[in-house]
Amino acid sequence: MKKNFSELPLRIGVGIILLNNDNKVFVARRIDNAKKFWQMPQGGVDEGEDFLKAAYRELEEETSVKSVELIKEMDGSITYELPDRLLGIIWKGKYKGQKQKWFLMKFTGEEKEINIKTKNPEFLDWKWIDIDQITEVVVDFKLHVYKELQEKVKKIIN
Repeated sequence: MKKNFSELPLRIGVGIILLNNDNKVFVARRIDNAKKFWQMPQGGVDEGEDFLKAAYRELEEETSVKSVELIKEMDGSITYELPDRLLGIIWKGKYKGQKQKWFLMKFTGEEKEINIKTKNPEFLDWKWIDIDQITEVVVDFKLHVYKELQEKVKKIIN
């Protein structure tokens, strides 16, 4: 009997759009995806945790980055649902997707601070890309999220 995944809740999460001094966006390639998709740092919010604190924590856990300045908390939240092929697999099958609060931050450190070989690594590689490229590198089910973020960030940095 197949579980009814539509009744699963959304995972509450945060995402970080990290810009360097040239306004390029930090993206990293996930360990658990054989294809060449890239994403911005993101993760879940612990129960009772403030969204901004969660964003700083996730950024450090995934990239070792601490040297940042908050530019803007993006308005509202953005939701995505997992495709059928991933339902019941990702997040131990507890969620059908994510509802995310996003933060735009400026990286103020030196690149040697960036280290994706963390205690619990999630990424194989990382790079800086133009904001116009983020929709070209993301997995299909997050495309609408990245399009919306791309438009919002372009208004802020231009």
